[in-house]
Formats: sequence, structure tokens, C-alpha cells
Amino acid sequence: MISRIGWNEMRTRATQFSKDWAGAFYEKGETQTFYNEFFNIFGLTRRDVYVYYEKKITKLNNTTGFIDVFWPGKLLVEQKSLGRDLKKARDQATDYFLALKDEERPRYILLSDFQTFELLDLETREENRFSLSDLPKNIRLFAFIAGLETKTYKDQDEANIRAAWLMGQLHERLEESGYTGASLERFLVRVMFCLFADDTGMFAVPDLFIRYMDDRTAPDGTDVGPKLIQLFEVLNTPEDKRQTTLDEDLARFPYVNGGLFADPIRTPSFNTAMREALLQCCLYDWSKVSPALFGSLFQTVMLPEEQRKGGAHYTSERNILKTIHPLFLDDLRAEFVKIRDSKSSQRPAQLQWFLDKLAKLTFFDPACGCGNFLILAYRELRLLETEVLQALYPPENNRNQKGQKMELLIAEMYSKVDVDQFYGIEIEEFAARIAETAIYLVDHQMNVKLGALYGDYFARLPLKKSAHIHHGNALTTDWKTVIAPETLSYILGNPPFVGKNYQTPEQKKDMQLIFANVKSAGNLDYVTAWFLKAAQYIQGTDIKVAFVSTNSITQGEQVSVLWQPLSQKYGIHIHFAHRTFKWTLDEKRARGMTLAAVYVVIIGFGAEDTDHKILFDYETVTLNPVAMHVQTINPYLVDGPAVMVERRTRPLCDVPEMVKGSQPTDGGNLLLSAKDKEEFIAKEPLAEPWIRQYAVSDDLINGLGRYCLWLVDCPPDVLRQMPEVMKRIEAVRKMRLASPKEPTRRDAATSSLFTEIRQPKTDYLAVPRVSSERRHYIPLTFASKDLIAGDALQTIPDATPYHFGVLTSLMHNAWMRQVAGRLKSDYRYSNTVVYNNFPWPTPTPAQETAIAEKAQAILTARAQFPSSTLADLYDPLTMPPVLLRAHQALDRAVDAAYRRAPFTTERERVAFLFERYQGLVAPLVPKEKRGRGKAKRGHV
Repeated sequence: MISRIGWNEMRTRATQFSKDWAGAFYEKGETQTFYNEFFNIFGLTRRDVYVYYEKKITKLNNTTGFIDVFWPGKLLVEQKSLGRDLKKARDQATDYFLALKDEERPRYILLSDFQTFELLDLETREENRFSLSDLPKNIRLFAFIAGLETKTYKDQDEANIRAAWLMGQLHERLEESGYTGASLERFLVRVMFCLFADDTGMFAVPDLFIRYMDDRTAPDGTDVGPKLIQLFEVLNTPEDKRQTTLDEDLARFPYVNGGLFADPIRTPSFNTAMREALLQCCLYDWSKVSPALFGSLFQTVMLPEEQRKGGAHYTSERNILKTIHPLFLDDLRAEFVKIRDSKSSQRPAQLQWFLDKLAKLTFFDPACGCGNFLILAYRELRLLETEVLQALYPPENNRNQKGQKMELLIAEMYSKVDVDQFYGIEIEEFAARIAETAIYLVDHQMNVKLGALYGDYFARLPLKKSAHIHHGNALTTDWKTVIAPETLSYILGNPPFVGKNYQTPEQKKDMQLIFANVKSAGNLDYVTAWFLKAAQYIQGTDIKVAFVSTNSITQGEQVSVLWQPLSQKYGIHIHFAHRTFKWTLDEKRARGMTLAAVYVVIIGFGAEDTDHKILFDYETVTLNPVAMHVQTINPYLVDGPAVMVERRTRPLCDVPEMVKGSQPTDGGNLLLSAKDKEEFIAKEPLAEPWIRQYAVSDDLINGLGRYCLWLVDCPPDVLRQMPEVMKRIEAVRKMRLASPKEPTRRDAATSSLFTEIRQPKTDYLAVPRVSSERRHYIPLTFASKDLIAGDALQTIPDATPYHFGVLTSLMHNAWMRQVAGRLKSDYRYSNTVVYNNFPWPTPTPAQETAIAEKAQAILTARAQFPSSTLADLYDPLTMPPVLLRAHQALDRAVDAAYRRAPFTTERERVAFLFERYQGLVAPLVPKEKRGRGKAKRGHV
């Protein structure tokens, strides 16, 4: 245990200091002695702090100045003689500050004329002015000198980003020199620990590490590696086991333990530039850096392609809190507040019981990465514990009934929440070691905070406990060997976001292992394996789980594949959920970090049901959520029946079939741009009758104007008269023959035709398969039979204005938004899932006529803008008012065909449609095979 003087002792020393210097006035003669004794207030000698007096500096105007007192990264002092203008001192200090390197710029500026102090906090913009005699009252403002500074961190704080960049520079230079692999990874983690310990008071003396590096290593860097290896050995050796002849500076470092410095690593060889990179890291103030984001910091040394393979994404603190608050923190806080505010005589006993409860909770992240979720969960649990301790032992009454000071009693006896309550599995060893280290660091932050409340320093060195981070594959590891289910409270995390098309062979093998008996599991995202494995693990327990996932597992075909076994076989109930929101990091601030520009959901679940269900809804994917207490949360994250929409080959209701467009599989040889078409006809005039306009989703919406060679009815003798066409057909043949797919190779025999031909013989309703999430309505339109529909276009050959009206209504679009798949953030419309399962209304003849008339009004409104594309017409910012009004009129007509009462929200529409769908499907499913048999075509 490191022992330091407490706040009471500091106040006593500050009182004596203010008396001793009450008559001081002369800058030149007394400044250094003044500040030597000032630092002694905090138990520090001049040798303990990395301070320069009269630091020479070249200002931005190329003139030379001298900083009176300079502590790099911490403090800049501009001292004046008594009676001099401190405004001028501030201007001088500002000039010096701007001339410093980023790593050297301090957080605090102190202006003084011996009898007056002005302390400026450049981070919070807080300014404090007080007299020398009031120094004892303001001593806590200088907590940073004593290494007792704490900070509330914001997402993507510039400090974290700058620290990441500096560490990345050091990594880059080491790697370029050939120092790589596990030794490099462990070396960086150890250096990171030392940097943080140096600036937060974990080492008994501030700046111990930077002094050792700066003063005791050669400028050419040749001895830096051996010196660091020796330091790591010292940090791993108890004080009573060290050599008596150990260098005095090394002997001042405390014993760390915890296994952090135990394993031997190769000795790195430094040069001048590498030493400078390390010193730049040392000069930076690491007390500004959040341990909760160290994982993201160290992702800067991972290659982007490696991150993609592993599904790693930058995780912001705010988004992690969205997971842990509803999982456990909100309930614990509510329980604490109820006890705290109780007037019962049992209140102290209940508070003590609650403290014991916090110390027994256990947390497990089976894809912990660098530990961000565990770190923040631990931090929040410690903060709650601190509040409970304050309620039991108010800091203002910091003596117990026997008159003893409570500081060390609180620190050593009553703070029971510790890092060994946290468990994790991580496949990358480097990330696992970072997780262990970062939890130590946040533990220290919490100890400092607790110690500051009770007036004394509190640190857990040597480390006696550690988080249980296991290096291994979570999907092939038996979780019960990591922690027994009967001792676990919560599972949480952010498993890898790898889609089916990006999974490595090893990941596909993992999926086959987990989903061995699940049909169509090959279409699932990698993250789903954690859901199923968690469901199996928590059987017969009250463990609660919360995972972040790509939103695709709550949309399209994945829903029924995943959630049928989860709900039907394992009885999983969703307790809370965040519907789709955007998980991203601003690119300009990332500086090398992988950006998670993905759309995610958070799902909390358990094997037991709960009446306390919360659904967090987002008006847009970037806004803050609104929490709603609901009765049920289904797999689509809707307050509606727990139904799952499966693939259906024919429509559920009595409506025309929707057919996918034709597939060229031509290597681009049968397709032509507008320019290609003109040039091709000029060379091959006989081909003009066989060229048709061609469209997929993008063409239909944006009017790009493409064409294709449509040779379905072209006689062979005509084909042979068109050599340019024959060249293209031959190119198609070669391309298909080279395909690894056997069906494609077979189609080489008919290389003049599309591989799949489904072109309607009549005019048809065209429905784009992919459409932007920004639009309120998917842009549908009627198309001529002469427009060749590509495979990214759906067609309804026998559609009427009534069908068009229902499909373009808000009711159908609300259904689509829930059950459709996604292509990035765009809607991916499927005939087998969206259209064939849509619960159509049962209109009266009058209602059907009204819908058809309103639909025709939409087509009339569009016709007023002949030069506008569907993209122009349906952009929310450019949609013509006349078209919007026509849609609103249609929406009212369609709503009326479903029920008399109007729908007020999309959530209400979706809940209604799911109930209707459930009613339509239930009669088609035999009771003994409910949820497993194929549904027959229904009629409404």
C-alpha cells in the first residue's frame, strides 16, 4: 500500500506556508525557493517533480522567453513581483503556452505575485483567484500536483485521440526496426501502464518514469531498451526481495505484481528517434486519458484488414453505457436510492447489505476485446459503491464512534468491489492483456476518487487481485470453465460484427459448430453465435444478458433462423432493447482508428421473463432514444406479438405474385450505357431492334438510362449477321465457362441469353429491391413490358392501381422497415419475406375504389414533374407538396381499410400488422407443428 499525506496534513502545511511567505514580494530573488516550498505542501521535494525553472523557449514571433516554472503537461507558472499586473502575466503565459509542443502543453496555468494566486484550468475553463492567506481553503484545486486528480471523460475526448496518436508513433518506429510480435505488444502495454501510473500518482512520486527515461538514458537511445527491461524486472520484484545495490532511482519504483511485468520479453534496441518518440509519450499528461478507452487507443496499432476480419469496431463510452444502464445499473441505483431515502432504523444495516451485494455481483464478457465493456461496468459499480459508502459514512463525519479517522478504514476494509468480479474471453492475446491492464488503471482512478473524499490517498499496490481474462476462442471454449453459471450475474459485450459474406473459414467453422442443427444458419451474422451460446449457458438461471449487434439480426431472413431456436427451444425473453441507431466515430477525429459506421441494436434478454420491459426508440438513427415501458418486445424489436416472419414462396393473401427480375450473369457484355448504345449501333446497325432499355433499382430510381442486348427471340441467322454482337456473346461464353459455379458453366451453352429470364409479357409494377433509408416511401412505379427488369428489381405483372396504392402506403412501408433486410443502411426488399408475408387489408368495394383513386392521384402528381427522377420526387427535402398531399390522402384511405381508428405512430402500425399477421398465419400452421411447418397460401 502506498502511503501519502492526506488533505488535512496538506492544509496544515499550506497554513504554515502562507505564514512563512506573507511578506514575499521579489520575483527574481525568491521564485525558486517559493515554489520548492510550495511543492513540499503536497509531500513532494524539488527532486520529485519534473519541473524546470527559467525554461528557455522560442515564442511564435521568434523572440526568446523564459517560463518561470514549467512542469511539462501539468503546470506553467508565470510569477511576478508584488503589485505587478497579473493581466500582463496571463498574456505572457499564453504566448509561452502557444509556443509549446502539443505534448508539453499543460492543463493548468498559475499566475502569482506571491500574495495572490490565479489558477486557470484550460480544460474546464474554470478560473479561481484567491489570496495567499486563503491557500489552505483552496488546496483541493491543486489535487493534480498530489497525483489525486480525477476526471469525467467524454466520448472521443481529444486527450484519448492524441494519446492514441503518440502511442501509434512509438509502435510504428519499433515495428519498423524489426521489434514485432508478442514482445512488442507486451512492451507497449507495460509502457502504457508506466505512463498512466506516472501521471496519476500510482507511483509514489510524480514523474518517476519520465525522470528515469530522461535523466538516466543516453540521448542516442542505445541503453533505453536494457534500462526499460531492468525497470520491468524491478516493478515485478517485491521491495524486500530487491538487491541492496539497486540504483537509487530504480529502487523508488513500487512493486506492482498482478503478473503485468512477469513474462520475459525481448530487449528492444532504440535509436535517437525512437527515444524521442518515447519521451514525447512521457511528456503527455496521461491523467487526461480514459482507461475505458485504452482498448480503442490500442486499436491504432492493428491493421485495418485485421480489424475487419475480427469484426472489431471502435466503441464509444456513451454507447457502452446504453448497454450497462438497463442491464443492471438502473435497477441497482433504484434499489440504492430506496434504501438511502428510507427513514427506517434498519437503514444502516440495509446499506451494509447492499454493499455486500455489490461485492458479490459478477460480470462476464465473452468477446471482451480490449475490455471496454468490463472497464466501464467496473467503473460504474465502483462509483455506485462510493455513493453507498458516503451514505453510510458521510465524509464530513470522517471519524468513527471511537474517534478514529475513517480514511484507511474505508479504503482497506469497506471498499469491497474489486477487479476479480470481472471475467472475459478474448481471442487476441494482445487485446486480452490490454483489458487486464486497463482494469487496473480504472481501479486506481476509483481508489483516488474514494481516497480524495475521505482525505487520504488510497492505492492498491502491490496488485493482489486481477480480472479473469482468458485468451481463447469464445465459441470453442466451454464458458463454464471460465465461470460457473451459478456464480454469474450478468453477461454483456459487443461480439464481432462479421456478416456471412466476410466470415473467414475459421469463423464459418465456428458457426457450423454452434448452429449444427439449425436450418439456414449459413445466412446468419457471426454475432448470432454469441446469442445462441449465451442462451444455452443461462438455462435454469436468472443471469441477464445484453449484447450489441448489427441490426440485421432483427430484420429479414435472419430473424426466424436465429430467434426460433432462441425463443422456442431455450425460452429466451427480451427484457430491453435499443432499436436501430448509428454507431460511428467522426473520421476527422479518428486519426487511424477503425470507424464503426454500422447500424446496431442492443438486446437485453434472459431465460426468465420480466414484467419490466423497456424499448428504446430512435426518431432518427443519430438522435437520442426515447424509453418506453412495453408489455412485449418481439424479435423485430417491436411492442407486438412474438411472431417471426419466415420465407414464403407465395403470397399469404390473395394478391398477384411478385417476381424477381432477370439475371444477366454476363460480365457486363450484354449491358450497355447510353453512350455505349450509340457507339454500338453505329458499328452494328442491325443490332438496334434487339437493344432494350434495362433497369435495376438504381436505374429505376435515379433514371440512369442503361440498355441491354435482349436476344430472346433473335433468329440464329440474324445473329450471325452481327459480328459485334457475336463478339460479346463469345465473351459471355468465356466468362461463364471460367466461373467456379457449375450452373453458371452450364449456362455458357446459351451465352446469348440472360441466365435467368423472368421478364413480364405485360406492363408491370416495378419495385426496387434496394432503396435508401431516408425515404418515407419506397419509390414504386408502373413500367412498360419493354423495360427489361434486372435482378435487383421486383415485378408484379398483374398489379392494379389498388395494389400500387396499398404497396406505396405508410402501412406497407412500416411493415417493410421492420421485416426487410438491409444492404448497409438501405432497405433490401424481398418478395419471399416482405411481400409474400404482408397482411393485406380486407377493404369493402367502396374502400378498394377509394384506394385506387388515391393511388391514381399520386401518379397524376408525379406527372407534373416530367424531368424529375423518382429520387428527386421522394427525397424528403425535395418532395413536391402536391405529391406529399397525395400520399397523405392515400395513407388515410389505406388506414381506413384496416380499421376505423386512425394510426398515430409507425410503432402502432407495426404492432397492429404483427397482430394481423399472427391471426392470418395461425390457421395455416398445424398445432402440433406450430412454428415449424410451411404455411400455405391464404386468402383474405
